Amino acid sequence: MESKTIRPIVFGAALLLSGCSFATESLWPSLTGEDPVGSEQSEQQAPAPQQAQAAPPPPPMQPAQPAPQVQVQQPPQLGTTNFQTPGVTSGRESGTFVGKKVVELRNELRRLQGNVSRNNTDLQQIRARTVQDSQRYHGAVAAINARLQVGTTPGNPILVEQYNQAVSDLDKIGADISRMNDITNSVTSDATLAAFLAENTRAAFRISGAIDEDHQQLAILQDEVDRTVVLVDRLLKELSEDIQRQTNYVATERSNLNTLSESIKSGEILGASLTNRALGAAGSPNARSALSPSRSLAGRRPLVVIRFDRQNVAYEQALYSAVSRALERRPNATFELVAVSPATGDNARRALDANQARRNAEAVLRTLQSMGLPAQRVNISAQTSAQAQNNEVHLYLN
Repeated sequence: MESKTIRPIVFGAALLLSGCSFATESLWPSLTGEDPVGSEQSEQQAPAPQQAQAAPPPPPMQPAQPAPQVQVQQPPQLGTTNFQTPGVTSGRESGTFVGKKVVELRNELRRLQGNVSRNNTDLQQIRARTVQDSQRYHGAVAAINARLQVGTTPGNPILVEQYNQAVSDLDKIGADISRMNDITNSVTSDATLAAFLAENTRAAFRISGAIDEDHQQLAILQDEVDRTVVLVDRLLKELSEDIQRQTNYVATERSNLNTLSESIKSGEILGASLTNRALGAAGSPNARSALSPSRSLAGRRPLVVIRFDRQNVAYEQALYSAVSRALERRPNATFELVAVSPATGDNARRALDANQARRNAEAVLRTLQSMGLPAQRVNISAQTSAQAQNNEVHLYLN
């Protein structure tokens, strides 16, 4: 499939782009007041679209639209507990059957506490390494966003190198999570051994033939086993919480990196991934894999109209802003992407225009996906319009 290479044009205060314009919804104020392709009455009442001129002067008293502010998610706090074992009290073997059982249980407890100590050491090392990896990752992302915030060239190789470093650091955090999972498997086995020891220690009190010294040692041993059981349970719980938080964090940051990659390509800052705004929304319909005839759009105004009236239309920033605002108000929103082609010319001309409009719509869909919008949130359709002078792509809020 043919795809257009999108090169960015820095957006001015009033988004002076003839190729891309906002239209209003009831959810937020109008940005242009321009009607999309629709009824003839709307066309007559709407002002003529402003064409991009060389160095146009900004409208007087028009407040500049600020660049999007990127809220970088901070890594979740890791657990801080240092799991120190209570130790095992030595005792004299009494020579009874119960006394021998106490010695056996004591050795098992030492083995269990040795496992806990090793797992705790590994966990503390992984935590320290994760903190370092997170600091490097956020340093690389912050440097990229700072450069994008003031504007830069499309595909800046310095930003590409920093982006690759950020990806590498995030992969290291993912590897740290895998190591935490390995520790969790080991601690789960320790929890089974701890439960076995606790049960056998209690059962030893019911064995006949014990002397008072045996029960005294059993009481000390039971206390140490119970404290070790609590320690293992806390270790397992804290590990599970760390893994869950870090897993969610890495998944979110991978989505943000996809959007950041799109920003580097265009040389303009976009913001956090649209996935973050859509999390938790339910009931989204499945996306259509092919274009289909559009349902009636009469009376509806699109969020964005992208007019492909020239090469390399820079529409990314306007598209991101519109979808981001929609998801802020309606996190479960779905969208319809409509490929609009002119209804003029002979059959061959109309077929060529319709095919090109379809390709344009597919390119816009890929851009939305790279910004983090799930594919199942977007339906694609096509239509012709007698008012359209060039191929267009309209984005509607369902």
